[in-house]
Amino acid sequence: MLFTAARTLGQTGQVHAAITAYEDLDTRTFHHHGPDHSGTLEARHQLSRWRGEAGDVAGAATALAELLTDRQRIQGPDTLTTLRNLAYWRGEADRRGSDAGR
Repeated sequence: MLFTAARTLGQTGQVHAAITAYEDLDTRTFHHHGPDHSGTLEARHQLSRWRGEAGDVAGAATALAELLTDRQRIQGPDTLTTLRNLAYWRGEADRRGSDAGR
């Protein structure tokens, strides 16, 4: 339910509130389930997305590159969503003249 609420905040244009909500979810899932739990990984993924949407494209790309490393270690090659989003935010960072996530 908390993930749905955080996603809804972002989708209704409350991007900074979504970032805050996903930061909280990341902290909670990490504390209760550990760094390799699917909920922790998803919170990190969504936090990256909304940071990018808020204009921090370099930060989003960097965070997704770190997440990709963890997901590959935990899930093996089943990381297509992370790869797709990393490519998107790297492209945005390149377009804006940043060298993020490399």
